[in-house]
Amino acid sequence: MTMQSTKTEPEIRPFSIMVTGATGFIGSRLIEKLTSMGYSVKGLSRKNLKDTENVKYVKADVFDLEQLTQSLRGIEIAFYLLHSMEGDKNEWKQFAQREKIQANNFLKAATDAGVKRIIYLGGLVHDEPHLSPHMQSRKDVGEILASGKIPVTEFRASVIIGAEGGSYAMLRYLVERLRLMVCPSWVKSLAQPIALDDVVSYLYGSLFKPQTIGKIFEIGGPDKMTYEELMRVYSAYLNKNLFILQIPFLTPRLSSYWVDLITPVKASLARPLIDSLVHDSVVENESIKEIIPLSLKSVRESIDIATKEMLANPPEAEKKQEKTGFKINQTLIQFSLIALALIGTSYYWLDDRSDIYHPLWLLGSAVWYFAIGASILYIRNKTRLGYLIAGILSWVTLAFWLFDNFYVVFQFSVIASTPSESMTVRNFIGIAAAVMTVIASHNLFHKVMGYQRKGRPI
Repeated sequence: MTMQSTKTEPEIRPFSIMVTGATGFIGSRLIEKLTSMGYSVKGLSRKNLKDTENVKYVKADVFDLEQLTQSLRGIEIAFYLLHSMEGDKNEWKQFAQREKIQANNFLKAATDAGVKRIIYLGGLVHDEPHLSPHMQSRKDVGEILASGKIPVTEFRASVIIGAEGGSYAMLRYLVERLRLMVCPSWVKSLAQPIALDDVVSYLYGSLFKPQTIGKIFEIGGPDKMTYEELMRVYSAYLNKNLFILQIPFLTPRLSSYWVDLITPVKASLARPLIDSLVHDSVVENESIKEIIPLSLKSVRESIDIATKEMLANPPEAEKKQEKTGFKINQTLIQFSLIALALIGTSYYWLDDRSDIYHPLWLLGSAVWYFAIGASILYIRNKTRLGYLIAGILSWVTLAFWLFDNFYVVFQFSVIASTPSESMTVRNFIGIAAAVMTVIASHNLFHKVMGYQRKGRPI
């Protein structure tokens, strides 16, 4: 299909527009926009994808210069929507260096292939010292692309609210799963969240505005707010109360570990993003509004759109061959934790030892029951933190009840006075329940990330 042209739109040959990151949440939406307007485009991906009527998918590795150059032959306008904050543990720590290599390769390949224009989407960053690695990398990539002879249009966006956006997914999962949130000082940083559709409209609109060529533009929505306010807006949208406790000494690095345990957002994505939240992300130059006037969506409107999209089109999880099913383990671990709690109560109606009423024993029991309740709560939300708590709890319980039966083998007790025969039997039953919890928590801790996908409703 050929494009639909107007007086304000230049003639663009079919399949002369390339969208990199074609399967990403921005790239895929941009392709939908372009094709809906009658354009035929090419999508660059590392995967083999089936072509559609208006989209030709090209498989190429950005780190393979020859392959990349070939994929760019015949392209006049290229949308650069790539990042490298994914991969295994050894890869994501070098994401900044990988992104520089990607940008340099892309510029060289685009130059050799005769590309006439590059449109790049980066992060909203200002010239300030001590930028986070993520924001510094976004800035560096823009400078690398602009260092050649090809004119570059760069958009710098604040937090993008979309069904599969990393920053938004991270904050959204925290609000959905926690009523009491312990946060560091970055929750007071300012942001100007923008709807995914508005970002795509800016990218698309720049095609027909020659005054955008070779310039940098900052884009954000109509609302300026702190990350704390953003989380409160989302909690209000859910009709949910949210209590936030700010702790100054909670560093971004510690926050990233917390996010990794609470949400299904990968650590390779969460850690660079959280490091970036210490910076204000607000628009200082609004010149793009005069060139591409849009009726920008409010934060609440953006949240509503993203939520409805998630409910309507939840992404499919990968099917994996496993020895034990996730649902079986999920049921087993909750059953075994409840069994532990019930078995533990027998200390106060079956045990005749006075040791159990010692203040330290009572305090330990209170902490133990609280841990069981917390782990069940987090497990029901399928968070790795729940399985971690259950695992630690079950190992401690297993060791405790084994030592309480220490006398059976070694003829003396190490925890308290020698238990009665009925308590000895009870300990062995508890040991069996603790072993089940250990096995289930271990399986689920490592499996849960494979079953959860960003955007899947909780």
